[in-house]
Amino acid sequence: MKKALITGITGQDGSYLAEFLIQKGYQVHGIVRRNSTLFRSRIDHLHTVDESETSSFLLHYGDSSDGTNIARLIHQIRPDEIYNLAAQSHVRISFDMPIYTVDVDALGTLRLLEILRSIDWPTKFYQASSSEMYGQTTVATQNEETPFHPRSPYACAKVYSHYQTVNYRDSYDMFACSGILFNHESPRRGENFVTRKITKAVAEIKKGLRDTVVLGNLDARRDWGYAPEYIEAMWMMLQQEKPDDYVIATGEAHSVREFLAEAFGCVGLNWEDHVTFDEKFLRPVDVDMLCGDASKAKAKLGWEPRTKFKQLVQLMVDADMAALEQGQ
Repeated sequence: MKKALITGITGQDGSYLAEFLIQKGYQVHGIVRRNSTLFRSRIDHLHTVDESETSSFLLHYGDSSDGTNIARLIHQIRPDEIYNLAAQSHVRISFDMPIYTVDVDALGTLRLLEILRSIDWPTKFYQASSSEMYGQTTVATQNEETPFHPRSPYACAKVYSHYQTVNYRDSYDMFACSGILFNHESPRRGENFVTRKITKAVAEIKKGLRDTVVLGNLDARRDWGYAPEYIEAMWMMLQQEKPDDYVIATGEAHSVREFLAEAFGCVGLNWEDHVTFDEKFLRPVDVDMLCGDASKAKAKLGWEPRTKFKQLVQLMVDADMAALEQGQ
């Protein structure tokens, strides 16, 4: 049985990846931070009565800022694959918490790479890079060769992690890959991310629980895909003969305004009647448009996105409507 270790397992991507790997026959180990409340709704269904060493799903306390603890866990688990998904991943919040963001998102990756450099068994490493690294690019669609121009503490931290992953791969012959994933959404997306904030508000407005949703920049354009399909690409990268970096994207960009129109249209409402603006939701400096070219992933991995923009919005709205009807 292969073993996989996932940092950031309680997040959207971590939870989908854990499900995917368990279905593939892996034993999945996840690292979770100690909190006073156990908010793990995305992975609660994966727990079994069996919590022995042979269980398919096991959790361990740890934190990307504590390299000693992470090193102990890695030597204890001896994973075949490590997926580094842990991050302070909210771009706007990274402006308010830049030092914490860099410690977890940048130095956290370096701590892992240093640990992997010293182990005595073969382990494959996946680094979660981000389309935000491209920032204010002048290129219409971004691929693996497009220069980075980060425009937030989060993006700067991700660029550092990306280049350190490349550096360790080249310097120490490590099997280390970076997936440059463009925005990917799902019903498990955090409620303070704009897509989920919108679909949750749509459901509540339709049910008469509120009347408005407050947003910032409506003109930003992003390449939005479906998260469960993107975690398949992560796994595919680690199954190749040689490590490499790949852009994962749909190749289509849509504005927040378009997302609003589509989401409110799903329930027969006009978004302009329910959306207000507040500058507190603006970033100090924004990124106008990001749109990915995943040609390399298609050619080398055989990966292609399957869920289109309208389908994505519909399934997110439907999920939030269903959750309200079930009293969640």
